[in-house]
Amino acid sequence: MFYLFLKAAISGVIIAVVSETAKRYPGFGAMIASLPLVSVLGMIWLWRDRPDTANMADHAGATFWYVLPSLPMFLLIPALLRRDVGFWPALLAGCVLTICLYAVMTWAAPRFGIRL
Repeated sequence: MFYLFLKAAISGVIIAVVSETAKRYPGFGAMIASLPLVSVLGMIWLWRDRPDTANMADHAGATFWYVLPSLPMFLLIPALLRRDVGFWPALLAGCVLTICLYAVMTWAAPRFGIRL
């Protein structure tokens, strides 16, 4: 149980650091948020729980392919905000777009020989 609490606390600290930094320095906060910290921490936790190189390679490879459909969200949200769409609708649209693109990736990847 302590291990679960530790993982949650570290993850929460990262989110707090990003949000607090972004208040003063939006670009620097964005850079920190863009770092693959969650992916790296996830790989560390996964490796600690199951040190299996094949499993880790599959996980890291799938992470790459799932990052790609999330990127358009970071273009759509600022475009909508600059056109005076409210924050919540813009965020919702970005999330819906990402979910749709995840579905497309999940459907298309195996057809191109990509294991997710």
